[in-house]
Amino acid sequence: MSERPISTTDAAASHGAQLKDWRYSVDGEGIAWATFDREGESANSLGRRPIEELSAIIDRVEAEARAKTVRGLVIISGKERGFIVGADIREFEAFENERQVIDNLKPVNAMLDRIERLPVPVVAAIHGVCVGGGLELILACHYRIATRDDSTRIGFPEVKLGIFPGFNGTARSIKQVGPMAAMQNMLTGGMIRAGAAKAMGFIDQLVASPGELHWAARKAVLQNRRSTPAGAAKMLLTKWPVRSLLAKKMRDETAKKAREAHYPAPFRLIDLFETHGGNLPAMKAAETAAFAPLMVSDTSRNLRRVFRLTEMLKAQAPRGLKWKPTRAHIIGAGTMGADIAGVCAAAGMEVTLQDISPEQLDKGIKSQGKLFARKFKTKPLRDAAKSRLIADPQGRGIGRADIIIEAIVERLDIKQKLFADLETKIKPGAVLATNTSSLKLSDISQPMKDPGRLIGLHFFSPVPQMPLVEVVRGTVTREDEVKKGAAFVTSIDKFPLITKDVPGFLVNKVLTPYMFAAMERLEKGESKEKIDEAARAFGMPMGPIELADNVGLDVCAHVAKILGQSSEGSRLERLVASGRLGKKSGEGFYVWKDGKPVAAEAKFSKSDLEKLGRELVQPMVKEAQASLDQGVVESADLVDAGMIFGTGFAPFRGGPLHYQASLKEPATAPQRAAAE
Repeated sequence: MSERPISTTDAAASHGAQLKDWRYSVDGEGIAWATFDREGESANSLGRRPIEELSAIIDRVEAEARAKTVRGLVIISGKERGFIVGADIREFEAFENERQVIDNLKPVNAMLDRIERLPVPVVAAIHGVCVGGGLELILACHYRIATRDDSTRIGFPEVKLGIFPGFNGTARSIKQVGPMAAMQNMLTGGMIRAGAAKAMGFIDQLVASPGELHWAARKAVLQNRRSTPAGAAKMLLTKWPVRSLLAKKMRDETAKKAREAHYPAPFRLIDLFETHGGNLPAMKAAETAAFAPLMVSDTSRNLRRVFRLTEMLKAQAPRGLKWKPTRAHIIGAGTMGADIAGVCAAAGMEVTLQDISPEQLDKGIKSQGKLFARKFKTKPLRDAAKSRLIADPQGRGIGRADIIIEAIVERLDIKQKLFADLETKIKPGAVLATNTSSLKLSDISQPMKDPGRLIGLHFFSPVPQMPLVEVVRGTVTREDEVKKGAAFVTSIDKFPLITKDVPGFLVNKVLTPYMFAAMERLEKGESKEKIDEAARAFGMPMGPIELADNVGLDVCAHVAKILGQSSEGSRLERLVASGRLGKKSGEGFYVWKDGKPVAAEAKFSKSDLEKLGRELVQPMVKEAQASLDQGVVESADLVDAGMIFGTGFAPFRGGPLHYQASLKEPATAPQRAAAE
């Protein structure tokens, strides 16, 4: 098949350079192929240069279409594992004010309008992740084909960055799939599998594999296929007053999950829909004006920082490591051990679970059915996960496992005996890990012949929901074992945080002073409801008193003892002595009913809550700084990452140390403009 490659003087002429991020050619049937393969990057993102080059390609296609020398355009990725991961958020940091944002959005939206108006069919051929700006690009195309592969996902994650779609994706998604599906996906920021995306209308056609994309796209062009937008029934919801009622329902549901003062983006999106959802051209015009202030807000800047912190945590695991864990052996089938085993099995590993109690072992394995039901949507996938989780009371899987994790009772003598025995049974290269939260690795490994191979893997409860795992380096732990531990954590889709072996590691070390300072306020007569509401008003997912009840008051007292935090004579000590341990016993600081704390009705002034919230987090900030100074982790960014992903510290504030630093910084240009 003959091809005519684009030249510097053709599509690239508008920016005076050879195409670097795209390849363009026209085959013998007159089909133009635009292949996105961003130079020097593992994934495609829509930065300034890729957008300029695509605009130049559209110039050429427009000319060829007028000359009748091109009969269609296919947009496809040159990357093996992904389509487009969205806009290049690295370039967002250059925007200092709303005018700059608007000036940069205009040419992008004009280009997408030109794609939409092309007289020849434009087909998007999608394999892998297609989110954010990538989804907005394919919505401007006339027809969309995707692979059924599980890696193919679409979505609008912008709300997680404190913004909403800004390439006119708001209006185009409503036009394509109707307001219910479009708004739900923009408001939640979730990822949608290809099958579900087709059912909604985002995707027009599915193929079995990437190898079929080329021919399916060719056929779609030759047959001049066009996508069918949402029907009249779905679009009735854009009419007034139904639209207003729908917007109110969305606002109420969103408010249950996020406070408008903390996360304004979803609320501004709902406002946009309510005002302009009945006139999509007007919505496209209004989108940019509503988007710009969000982009330059402190909330968005801090949420983009959180995204960078996730990349930093992932980078704790070395690239190119030859060791790949495929088999795990977990010792201890209590809640923590069973959940670790379930998460490993859900990630595709063969897992053997060991416990001295047959009843506990059976209970632990059965409890993972809920995780598999949430994780896998089809029975064959759920059954496959269940088959990978194997009861192993005799520990026969120890010798075959790539990683062995202990999650038994917190007694030094028992752990010492276990690891001294395990060391004689494991295969060369296998990782030995303890999930201890209170004992020093150097003490546990003392009887071992090779204590340098023991690491800590400190999971947080509930294991399936909590994204962070502390990878603990003991005083004699070898660095290659730490690296393998971090690699294991990323292999089960969690974030590794490498810490020193100090009491409480990072997260509990920093969290405990915060919780006990709140309990001291309670001792002095401050109401628990006010304390917890002030913490939530600051941005914490729950207040410190409710958190203590959730963790378990016996656990809190135990951790306090490890960290030298006295609870003698306190209400905490009295509650533990009486067996009132919090949520798990039905009563602690709160009485618990149906899994929720029963709080007294009370009203507090906004200013009081804001002042108290700032005071409540100061012990955490202070201990975070002390932990950094002590080298518990390597950087301030990693301290912030640990507290955000280990405790839920208000993400929109960027972490405790970043928050503290922001209090000392002069106002930014957007802040000054807002104040004026």
